[in-house]
Amino acid sequence: MILLSLQIITSFFLTTTASSSSLPGGFTIDVIHRRSNSSSSRFSKTDDDQLGSPYANTVFTTSEYLMKLQIGTPPVEIEAHIDTASSIVWTQCLPCLSCYDQQDPIFDPSKSSTYKEKKCDEDPNNPCRYEANYADQSYSKGAYATETVTFQSTTGQPFVMAQTTIGCGHNNSLTSPTASGIIGLDRGASSLISQMSENFYGFFSYCFSRKETSKINFGSNGVVSGHGTVATTMFRRMEKPNFYYLNLDAISVGENRVETMGTPFYSLEGNIIIDSGTTYTYLPDGFCNKVKDAVDSVVKVEQAPFSGEMLCYNTADIDVFPVITMHFSGGADLVLDKYNMYDNTGDSYCLAISCVGPTEDAYFGNRAQNNLLIGYDSSSELVSFESTDCSALY
Repeated sequence: MILLSLQIITSFFLTTTASSSSLPGGFTIDVIHRRSNSSSSRFSKTDDDQLGSPYANTVFTTSEYLMKLQIGTPPVEIEAHIDTASSIVWTQCLPCLSCYDQQDPIFDPSKSSTYKEKKCDEDPNNPCRYEANYADQSYSKGAYATETVTFQSTTGQPFVMAQTTIGCGHNNSLTSPTASGIIGLDRGASSLISQMSENFYGFFSYCFSRKETSKINFGSNGVVSGHGTVATTMFRRMEKPNFYYLNLDAISVGENRVETMGTPFYSLEGNIIIDSGTTYTYLPDGFCNKVKDAVDSVVKVEQAPFSGEMLCYNTADIDVFPVITMHFSGGADLVLDKYNMYDNTGDSYCLAISCVGPTEDAYFGNRAQNNLLIGYDSSSELVSFESTDCSALY
């Protein structure tokens, strides 16, 4: 997703009352993969406990993963970004003070019999407002409401969530408006996974293909186990408690293992956010430059000039690049396909890792997550990985 630095401002303590019906236990939904050419100013972030996804400061293709859902009664179908680093489910709503063009019809709450605006504790006569701001100047502003949300599973059966808290955006802007909103999947109380029935135990997983269709799974369908599965601990950091932090111990470039130990990036309590909404992987510049130097020492091709943070080479041959392995705590070693780590731009390839300032968050992006079945288990505080041909699932 092309969004970054989500800041949600509300004037009340949000509680959720969603209940679910149909398909108790688990279900699976198709995911839509879209690629778009995008550009932005230099990546920047703000300090907030509900930040969203960073946006690559490049002109390369970005990968966005979307899921279909239906909102209201009668149901209106939309497509929304899947974002494990966002806290709310929001979509554009009529009346629009300012809305961007979207492919799907904009949701009209006046035509839904199940739409109900939330009232703020401090002022029960007025709707509760939210404001989500992003550092690339994207934003969504509107009112919190409860509404019926329906998902069509791959079996054809619906999963219905009554009285789900959503954000109804009346003033919105997205830099790359390929979707009608966002599906937040972080630990926040108003995220989709937090509002699901207790039958789902906080389990979800996804498998992102480089091709058209991928999958996202909830409940028992979201459990990742079996031969070849590795797992690492999820950490919760008090300053940003809604994110899924992992501990990255090292990155191997071929046989050269570059340790985080000895750098400010080293941590025992989580140092990188796993994020479905960010295309590239972002690392703090001290450690990041060591990884770039290790790649450059292997690649015997002329570097391509580029004005951003990416390391690029004048070659159309991906075989000149070394294999990259990400070593997470607990022995979760991910040997990544070269596609995961190198992005083709025609006559050149670029390392899909970008450097950020030492005080900015590190992100494990969705390009590196391709063809991995990735499971989130909040009850055991584990993220599991299984190497998978995601296009061949189900």
